Amino acid sequence: MSRAAGIPEAKVLGVNRWRDSEVYSPVERLVLEYAECITRTPADVPDELRAALREHLTAAQLVELTTAIAWENFRARFNRGFDVQPQNYADGAACVVPDPGGAPTPPSSARRGPYPTGGRAIPDAADRGTTATDS
Repeated sequence: MSRAAGIPEAKVLGVNRWRDSEVYSPVERLVLEYAECITRTPADVPDELRAALREHLTAAQLVELTTAIAWENFRARFNRGFDVQPQNYADGAACVVPDPGGAPTPPSSARRGPYPTGGRAIPDAADRGTTATDS
């Protein structure tokens, strides 16, 4: 996805070292700092950071950015709540997708996680042999 959006692989792979990396622009650094602030518990965004972001982003862009960060935090906490384990696509690193024409994509069975549900971490009614109307 990042490649299709034109994001250099160095940025994707180095995001966990963004403070020490030279590949991020000043605006990207503000956005990454903002994401860290929102992700902390409790979330705390300094007024100076919010003001700096407003110098570069419109209100709509800031809403979209905040929504994306909040959504990823929701997904992470939801998965923790149900003890959803990593699918071992990249063992904690970015999911690097090979270039088209590069190495072939593994068959779907090789990409599935450890779950017997065809890659889904949480079974649905069909996996339990019940229907939505069973009680």
